[in-house]
Amino acid sequence: MGGAGKYDGRWDSDSVPSRNSEGSSPVMEYSRASSTHSAEEFVEVTLDLQDDDTIILRSVEPATVITIDGNDVIAGFAGVETPVPSSTSRSPTMRRSTSYRLLQFSQELKAEAVAKAKHFSQELKAELRRFSWGHGHGSRILSGLSGNGLESALAARAMRRQRAQLDRTRSGAQKALKGLKFITKSTKNSVDGWEEVEKNFQKLAREGFLYRADFAQCIGMKDSNEFGLELFDALSRRRRLKFDKISREELYEFWSQITDQSFDSRLQIFFDMVDKNEDGRITETEVKEIIMLSASANKLLRLKEQAEEYAALIMEELDPERLGYIELWQLETLLLQKDTYLNYSQALSYTSQAMSQNLHGLRYRGRIRRLSHKFLYFVQENWKRIWVTLLWIMIMIGLFTWKFYQYKQKSAYKVMGYCLLTAKGAAETLKFNMALVLLPVCRNTITWLRSSKAAYFVPFDDNINFHQTIAAAIVVGIILHVGNHLACDFPRITHVSESTYYNLHLNDDFGDRRPTYPVLLRGIEGVTGILMLILMIIAFMLATRWFRKSLIKLPKPLDRLTGYNSFWYSHHLFVLVYILLIIHGTFLYLVHHWYKKTTWMYLAVPVLLYAGERILRFFRSGFYSVRLLKVAIYPGNVLTLQMSKPSQFKYKSGQYMFVQCPAISPFEWHPFSITSAPGDDYLSIHIRQLGDWTHELKKVFSEACEAPVSGKSGLLRADETTKKSLPKLLIDGPYGAPAQNYRKYDVLLLVGLGIGATPFISILKDLINNFIKLEEQADSISDFSRYSDQSGGSFDSSLNKVSPKRKKPLRTTNAYFYWVTREQGSFDWFKGVMNEVAELDQRGVIEMHNYLTSVYEEGDARSALITMVQALNHAKNGVDIVSGTRVRTHFARPNWKKVLSKIGTKHSNARIGVFYCGAPVLGKELNQLCNEYNQKGSTKFEFHKEHF
Repeated sequence: MGGAGKYDGRWDSDSVPSRNSEGSSPVMEYSRASSTHSAEEFVEVTLDLQDDDTIILRSVEPATVITIDGNDVIAGFAGVETPVPSSTSRSPTMRRSTSYRLLQFSQELKAEAVAKAKHFSQELKAELRRFSWGHGHGSRILSGLSGNGLESALAARAMRRQRAQLDRTRSGAQKALKGLKFITKSTKNSVDGWEEVEKNFQKLAREGFLYRADFAQCIGMKDSNEFGLELFDALSRRRRLKFDKISREELYEFWSQITDQSFDSRLQIFFDMVDKNEDGRITETEVKEIIMLSASANKLLRLKEQAEEYAALIMEELDPERLGYIELWQLETLLLQKDTYLNYSQALSYTSQAMSQNLHGLRYRGRIRRLSHKFLYFVQENWKRIWVTLLWIMIMIGLFTWKFYQYKQKSAYKVMGYCLLTAKGAAETLKFNMALVLLPVCRNTITWLRSSKAAYFVPFDDNINFHQTIAAAIVVGIILHVGNHLACDFPRITHVSESTYYNLHLNDDFGDRRPTYPVLLRGIEGVTGILMLILMIIAFMLATRWFRKSLIKLPKPLDRLTGYNSFWYSHHLFVLVYILLIIHGTFLYLVHHWYKKTTWMYLAVPVLLYAGERILRFFRSGFYSVRLLKVAIYPGNVLTLQMSKPSQFKYKSGQYMFVQCPAISPFEWHPFSITSAPGDDYLSIHIRQLGDWTHELKKVFSEACEAPVSGKSGLLRADETTKKSLPKLLIDGPYGAPAQNYRKYDVLLLVGLGIGATPFISILKDLINNFIKLEEQADSISDFSRYSDQSGGSFDSSLNKVSPKRKKPLRTTNAYFYWVTREQGSFDWFKGVMNEVAELDQRGVIEMHNYLTSVYEEGDARSALITMVQALNHAKNGVDIVSGTRVRTHFARPNWKKVLSKIGTKHSNARIGVFYCGAPVLGKELNQLCNEYNQKGSTKFEFHKEHF
């Protein structure tokens, strides 16, 4: 019987499940007997020779005879083809001497095989009655496994097994070595060898034994404890251990089996984890249990809820004979051939194996030549930043030097010395920087300049970085100015002798009486200066990353000092700072003519420009009245708002706008990327709860949303038909961002982390809309040309006027979108958009890749079954089980070096725009990789990071 070798546990109580352990070898025998119809029948006998010289009968099954070139060949269990000599080729003497013995032996084996087949069939039917089959599986199996149907099913499976073993090529075996690993170095909390496991044993062992509950932590599976416990149980069953504790020697043996380089060994362990009753087969119930275990280890709650459905899917694929179980070789086949199912949305880091020579590196250069090459490349990549920064520094040096020598001519220099000169030089740079720092945050002006020719020379994408750089220069100027005044020149003027004070005419500057230190501090100059210092210390401190990102945890009520709100409100203290600065610059000790008091001259234009922008925002937000169309709250604390689009609101993909909710605060405005495309008749934004304001916003809208009704998704939703009134929203914008210039690149690489995908959703939709329009225009032009040809070339001039207008072709030819997130629920945010893009992208110009970092990387045993289910479900239904979209979800983190390498290889000599929105750490890595590849080849990568 085909496949009976896996069920000898039921046939022979002294045998063990079919495993070829060391010291035992399977023996294959083939017998032949002549029937009454002169036909020859062959049976395949599998025997297991044990170390103690006992023989266990593994299986007796009909051997399949295949005719090849006129000769009969027996397709054996191990894929060995055994020629069958014809009756004419044997001598009569040999035939007579062996005929009786072969006939007797084969008849005995055949009779035993038939008896055991009937017994096994009865047991199988009894177990099938206990199975809970969905979709009517049970009735079909019971009706199809009676009599000859069972024999046909077993024979069909035997043939599939033979083909599968013949198909296991050397390349397949090499591929298998990379898969199904229980310990991977990239896994968090993983261990790096037996030495570390032994150290963990010493820490966790009690009375010399490691208990089952501590096994996962000991071997580095702390984050997937349930999986580790099942692994412990499987290894214990193999050793027939009856206790829930193991010694150090037993742990070492377990570790050796887990880290075995043999794929067959690791596969057997995985199979044993599923096969808990050790009968050598896996039922649908056991498949469901291991799916739930893998889903739990990878934090995939939805997959856990659908485990029964996916278990049926695996059984349908691997058990076409409907026997109700799968065997080890079937699981192996699926693991080795999963790539045939994963041909959809294949990651660039795996599809192309060819490496472009221009990305492999340059030939050896001397150190001086290498340094000069790097310097020239740095200048080429950053020339905009360089000339703007150099101009700014030169202006500050010029102002400092001018005031330094100007005050050196004054008589006060003879008393106060270089302290006065340094303080006044720093004061002049302070006036310049306090004026300049406002320009990068004039968002409307910057947005307008992004589309002007000035963008070719000025890096407007770095406006926030330049704003922060100027702020750092202001801090340096304050230290020099205030420090020299309070610690140096004030003490000198208060201790100067009376004669010197009057001889140098200092009384014209400081009064008839020599001032004391408290008098200098109480003066208008001193009071305004100290107040400005205090306000700026508060504003600068709360603007730092530690306070703005709430990285510092303070006790209540001081915790209100952290977060975006504190940063936003404290920055408005600069309104007072600028008022005090103008007063401070009007009352000066050493300057008496109004036209020499230049503070107001520096500040006039920037302050008026900034004030004008704020006034414009105030009136425009009231002018842009929006009506909320739809509200939904997604998993991961994400709120999506869809609102009507004002007719005057014109924007580009990649831009953002400010949103205010008066129900929370009538003063706070917060920036959010626009996720709708310019061609949509609505505006949409996605907001993730990260701070106090977004927390309140979600709370307000949650109260207005209604509970889900049957037949719809389980999301809290609200729309225009909602009974409860929705909160009022005000919008202001749009404002420019680096991503809005995506059209000037040949190829796009869009990388979003978590909610950082929002700027690129609009770009994807806009790209698809533009490609569709271009195709429609091309079709219209083609139809128009065909009409012109048919009309003999003569047509009315009016037709020419209404003919499609030829637009400049879209430069972007391909786009690659990589979305990396930690939570499976995040994919719900843009499920509709991604399905729409995948459906409309008939030309395959947009390649989308989802990455879920909570799932262990491909090749890890904890995610192996999920990968198989993912491949099977997409092959059958066209839907990814993780994201619920047509876009494949990869596991762990992308190999960005390979991603950029493959894109550069595929699009050589192209200009590739790399746009990133997310944590700064990955931004630095991508920027560095872009710089490396730009130095090595002709492909040009230009990196841009989103700033708000």
